[in-house]
Amino acid sequence: MSLSDDISPSARGKVRDLYDLEDRLLFVASDRISAFDYVLPDTIPYKGEVLTQLSLFWFEQLGDLVHNHLISTDTAELPTAFKPYASELAGRFMLVRKATMFPVECIVRGYLTGSGLAHYRQNGTVCGIQLPQGLTEASRLDEPLYTPSTKAAIGDHDENINFEQTIEMLGEKNATALRDLSVALYTKAAALAADRGIIIADTKFEFGHIGDQVILADEVLTPDSSRFWPAEGYRPGRTQPSFDKQFVRDWLADYWQVNGKSSTLPHLPDDVIEKTSEKYRAAFKMLTGKRFVPAADLL
Repeated sequence: MSLSDDISPSARGKVRDLYDLEDRLLFVASDRISAFDYVLPDTIPYKGEVLTQLSLFWFEQLGDLVHNHLISTDTAELPTAFKPYASELAGRFMLVRKATMFPVECIVRGYLTGSGLAHYRQNGTVCGIQLPQGLTEASRLDEPLYTPSTKAAIGDHDENINFEQTIEMLGEKNATALRDLSVALYTKAAALAADRGIIIADTKFEFGHIGDQVILADEVLTPDSSRFWPAEGYRPGRTQPSFDKQFVRDWLADYWQVNGKSSTLPHLPDDVIEKTSEKYRAAFKMLTGKRFVPAADLL
């Protein structure tokens, strides 16, 4: 018996399925994986559970800075229609408060890499922010940069925007609040992660509001929403090894370079799937100090 066969989600993201419960929402993190805004045909074992459990860890760690949307992850509190699927949902769902979401992804960069590096190489800026000359791949920035983007539909690309554009979209009060919160959250999380041997190169946050209260929502500081690098061996000027899905991105980019892009997405090799799963679990252990235990082993 599978939930996806019997109950259709109200909305489906690249990784999460969302079920509208009228007064609440049920978020379910799948094992799907996306790269370059495409959802790949293969799944990564335990990925959804790792994402959920890491988000719970960060909700707790960052709770002094911002409220979040979490109500419960206890299977006993699942709505009646979902109780027959408790074993399938255990460890990977969040029952959350409904919020009106802000239509921006709040990205914070502590290091120069990815699309930020690409824009810097073109004109020396990232999202309109002028940076010093001479930076290279994985250079540490003097201070974290807030570089928001629009939220794209599945298959479309997010579009980087500058802070002035977020003011036009959200109003100055909301735009400023999201920027300041994002930088504060990143700064605290990056310091905690550094103490545990992980560099958070960049990450994205999503916020909503319930009445006048801004809340942190969706996933938080996971390998899907962040670039995690091992602090040991870090050296700017080269691509860093990572604990996140950069491993999948790199494989897919190499595949496309050799085979060309087509409308059919390739299947990941078994070793890429297993190594990616291992990386997710390794990140969980380093950040939380606990070994990842699948929910099925706890039932």
